[in-house]
Amino acid sequence: MKSTTTLSKFIIESERNFPTATGEFTSILNDVAIACKKLSDLVNMGALAGVLGSAESENVQGEQQKKLDIISNEVFIESIEWSGHFAGMASEEMQDVYAIPKEYPRGRYLITFDPLDGSSNIDVNVSVGTIFSILRCPDDVDQPTAEDFLRPGTEQVCGGYCLYGSSTMLVMTTGNGVNGFTLDRSIGEFILTDRDMKIPEDTREFAINMSNMRHWEAPMRRYIDELVAGKEGVRETDFNMRWIGSMVADVHRLLCRGGLFLYPMDAKLSAQGKEGRLRLLYEANPMSFIVEQAGGLASTGRQRIMEVEPHSLHQRVPVLMGSKNEIQRLVDYHQE
Repeated sequence: MKSTTTLSKFIIESERNFPTATGEFTSILNDVAIACKKLSDLVNMGALAGVLGSAESENVQGEQQKKLDIISNEVFIESIEWSGHFAGMASEEMQDVYAIPKEYPRGRYLITFDPLDGSSNIDVNVSVGTIFSILRCPDDVDQPTAEDFLRPGTEQVCGGYCLYGSSTMLVMTTGNGVNGFTLDRSIGEFILTDRDMKIPEDTREFAINMSNMRHWEAPMRRYIDELVAGKEGVRETDFNMRWIGSMVADVHRLLCRGGLFLYPMDAKLSAQGKEGRLRLLYEANPMSFIVEQAGGLASTGRQRIMEVEPHSLHQRVPVLMGSKNEIQRLVDYHQE
């Protein structure tokens, strides 16, 4: 009988390599996994669970919320707030830091999360997901404030996402490579199926919203013009474009077979007073952690994403990530 490695077994065995490990991190990731299982069921039920459609409200970002945006945020909080592992939480869907209720013990970690990335795809049955990032809470802090979350991505102790697609996959890193776990619904466990995932250094595939091209900065227009020109252009190679519109799904694809995920700065965002499109703490940092651990690069075009010093909970940044050699070329264009 073929032996399988569950998420719990994998984390426990990994912790044995560190004599000072307490086993707490195993419990933390199990709590996150339980939240993702609940969300997976809700997403898969769709209209049968009555969770589709607009909530007729806006989140802190000024974006229209779907019913499942609100439900997912509540499910994620309820699944982990009681555990005693976290001192505080911050979500894309909430204005301020979420304080752990007084009746629950407080732990040594902070978590930021996007409970349902790509929620605009929910009603058309396209892949969505959850993104999370875990940080250590400062030792002398019992009631964390927003300031305690404003740390560069290099200080993350874990970054991950759960993709709700044709199968449900939990992909994560703790700084020792990237591993993927597929949910086996017959036993209710995440099983290790993709060990030490690597992004090919070269690629001929990119994901970008071409409708914004007229607003892009010159380096990005130059780069995409070269790709679109194909064999007849200076690159003398044909490239393919893929665009799902869900960061989790687009990044998962490049993690599996190489590629680029690009959401650059543009004039339209500048006119709106925004520094980029995607959120640094909830999306860019954890995904950059994963991409770098898989051998790729993640940059704003001018700076390594994980070295950006956050100044607010909902700060946005440009995102260029994926296969190493192509991202480096794009960064070089920005630096010229």
